[in-house]
Amino acid sequence: MGRIYRDFTELVGNTPLVELARIRTKYNLQSRILAKIEYLNPAGSVKDRTAWGIIREAEKSGRLKPGDLLFDLTSGNTGIGIAAVASARGYRTKFYLRNTISEDKINILRQFGSEIELIENEELFQPHAIHRIIDRIKAENPDAFYTGQRSNDANPQVHFETTGPEIWRDTEGDVDILVATVGTGGTVSGAGRFLKAQKPEIRIVVAEPTPQSVPSPENPDASTIEGVHKVTEVEEGTLPETYDKSVVDEVIAVTTEEARRAALAVAREEGFLVGTSSGAAIFAAIALSRRAENDGKTIAVVFPDSGERYLSLFDAPD
Repeated sequence: MGRIYRDFTELVGNTPLVELARIRTKYNLQSRILAKIEYLNPAGSVKDRTAWGIIREAEKSGRLKPGDLLFDLTSGNTGIGIAAVASARGYRTKFYLRNTISEDKINILRQFGSEIELIENEELFQPHAIHRIIDRIKAENPDAFYTGQRSNDANPQVHFETTGPEIWRDTEGDVDILVATVGTGGTVSGAGRFLKAQKPEIRIVVAEPTPQSVPSPENPDASTIEGVHKVTEVEEGTLPETYDKSVVDEVIAVTTEEARRAALAVAREEGFLVGTSSGAAIFAAIALSRRAENDGKTIAVVFPDSGERYLSLFDAPD
């Protein structure tokens, strides 16, 4: 029986869960590692779910009407997801981006017709910078809809309703650990909350960048794991409201170089060209798999996006 999809939004979600058998063999691992390939969402990342969840809820509440302007502060992927959904639903978009973001992402946003404003590192390094910037951009766009990925409950909720259930369905409940990175925390919070409701003993693990992999006034040009944020030892009040730390059992620190090498291993062993956020997650999963207590267990890893969005940031690998 044939099926014709009505629009972009019907393609969001139901991404495949793939066993990384060659990675397991390469590193002689005793756990089974499954990757949730989120770059197979229609605009290329896990943030397509977030974008559709936020816009869908705003439409249900009557907050949006055709032609409205949507805006947010984003590291790129959420902006791309929002821009794509907005195009499909008849809205305009404007995004505020860190000035170190990859040119690839900026070009994608411009293809969707989005208005772009870059934010200088100096502003980001000020005390309580995120809150100050959000207040500023809200004041600059008083009649527009702020999608608010860092505070909008629709963000984790869409992962509670889709990402978590998909992992549970596809593994038939045979999953022991979930590994993800944190941008806003929506994925790990929503999916983690669902999985723990089904299986309380499941462990939820976050891969975060080391301090050396995070730009700071002392190290403004730090090589970053793009779109991935620290969740430990951070300034009070800076964690996104959408991140539920009570769901998380463990945090594993990963350097940018470790994330890049792990992403490269996934490309060369499994054929999936992924970004460094995926690299950080698989590095953490490999570390977990090397622990004796995890022998024979199943580890699900979220691969947020494709490496194609970061090629301009990297030197050609050896």
